[in-house]
Amino acid sequence: MLVKEIMTRKLESIPPTTTLDKAAQKMRDLELGSLAVTVSGGKLIGMITDRDICCRGVAGGFEPATTAVSEIMSRDIRFCFSDDTVTAAVRQMEANHIRRLAVLNRDKTMAGFLSVDDLAHYSRQMAGEVLDTVRPTQH
Repeated sequence: MLVKEIMTRKLESIPPTTTLDKAAQKMRDLELGSLAVTVSGGKLIGMITDRDICCRGVAGGFEPATTAVSEIMSRDIRFCFSDDTVTAAVRQMEANHIRRLAVLNRDKTMAGFLSVDDLAHYSRQMAGEVLDTVRPTQH
């Protein structure tokens, strides 16, 4: 099976100047866990997740109403292509300890995201394997 057959196609993005509170509100309103951070022309420059806002932003002492997402977003974006196999994408998620993977078309434009939730709809076993790999060690 190919990634494009199970990925989330709902694409939402924000500019890098968006404040953390506005990004969080958009995630809440759209019921999303992550947003692409793009510049003019739709070029992907980063990703911001609800966890980034909470753990890097708020817990890191950043003021949500004045801090731009560009200050805490992930810049080293891991991605797969929409025509990659799900198995190859899962391997990459496990290798990089990530729960969400950007999905690009071959022209390197955003096509969607592949999340653990998407995997669970396809294969609970694959989703479980990813979660076992990315879950922090319990103490």
